[in-house]
Amino acid sequence: MQHKDFLDKLEAALEQERHGIVNHPTYLRMKSLEDVQVFMEAHVFAVWDFMSLLKYLQQALTCTRTPWVPVGNANTRFLINEIVVGEESDVDQNGNRLSHFELYLSAMKQAGAQTDTIDQFIVKLREGISVEVALSELDIHQNIKDFVSFTFEVIALDKPHVAAAVFTFGREDLIPQMFLSIIRDMKLEHPEKISTFQYYLERHIEVDGDHHGHLALEMTSSLCGDDADKWAEATHYAKKGLEMRIKLWDAVYEAYLAESAAV
Repeated sequence: MQHKDFLDKLEAALEQERHGIVNHPTYLRMKSLEDVQVFMEAHVFAVWDFMSLLKYLQQALTCTRTPWVPVGNANTRFLINEIVVGEESDVDQNGNRLSHFELYLSAMKQAGAQTDTIDQFIVKLREGISVEVALSELDIHQNIKDFVSFTFEVIALDKPHVAAAVFTFGREDLIPQMFLSIIRDMKLEHPEKISTFQYYLERHIEVDGDHHGHLALEMTSSLCGDDADKWAEATHYAKKGLEMRIKLWDAVYEAYLAESAAV
């Protein structure tokens, strides 16, 4: 079986989960700036752990130590390094260099979303506290903790083909156009609050859905090769990764329902 056949089979296996994400009721329920804030306060953890998955892949597929020695396949090194440059050192709407995570934090602050929790999390990590312990000390929905824990379960496996599959098929191109339309409409009402978030979404979808998306697919195909067992593992974990994303959106939707019940 050729790489493309394996890839087509993998993508077909994920169709139900991808449909569940794109059509999740969270998007339609988003009505106000406060709803956007709730969404961002959960989603920021996915933005952060996406960067962690990316850096694991860079460490696994390239040499990041001294003395330097060639590691792995040069084409794969090129693929992951190019993705890292775009994700870790992109530009904001004013041309300033920053990571997509830092861009997201800027969007949160502009929108009035609270960043205290994610800030506390980052401080704990900088102090050398493990991800597991740091998560346990945060007052966030269990589904958010489970989402991040799954990502680090994947990293702990130390199987680059699995991490590449979860990375490739958990990208932000899953955000539907309908959600973008809601944000664009909201920007008309709150131009000084939503502009950075809109830029983040459009920039990330543009990058993920185009050049980086193709690079990630190529990276996954290269790492799995002609090994049916690797493709099976990649499919299993990519599928679970999308299931965890649905649960992340479930947590946001629960917050919306609780908000409605309290009114």
